[in-house]
Amino acid sequence: MTAPDGPVDAPHDLSWFLTVSAHEIEEWRRTVAAALVDWRVSGEAVELARLGVTELLANVARHTASRRCGLRMVRVEEDLLVQVFDESRQLPVLRRPDWCAEGGRGLWLLREMADGFGYMPMPFVAGTSCRLGKVVWFSCWGAVPEAGDG
Repeated sequence: MTAPDGPVDAPHDLSWFLTVSAHEIEEWRRTVAAALVDWRVSGEAVELARLGVTELLANVARHTASRRCGLRMVRVEEDLLVQVFDESRQLPVLRRPDWCAEGGRGLWLLREMADGFGYMPMPFVAGTSCRLGKVVWFSCWGAVPEAGDG
């Protein structure tokens, strides 16, 4: 295998470890949006990321005992990947939404709007403890209109 000719666009990679609460989610939406604007991500991708982070962090706050999680965003060239790690073994269940219900559509909508969506078991490390948890992720391809500038 040979090395590529010319420079490779280094990824932009940000990670946070947090204990999420419902009243802090808007702050994380703003934090994510500000970072993505700095990375020259399109407005459409910023809004998708804000929606996705809201849904994934709300699910951690609602469905995990400790509410500890990791939030990671990676931009490689023009593509964006957002991941949320938590220590719950319970994998998400995607169902066709009941449009008359107050909730239960968030993951389904995120999956429909994102270019990629998935989840899998993943070790979750917090301090000196490690347990089997999961990662839930979504991606947005072509999130940066002119990736060569950045």
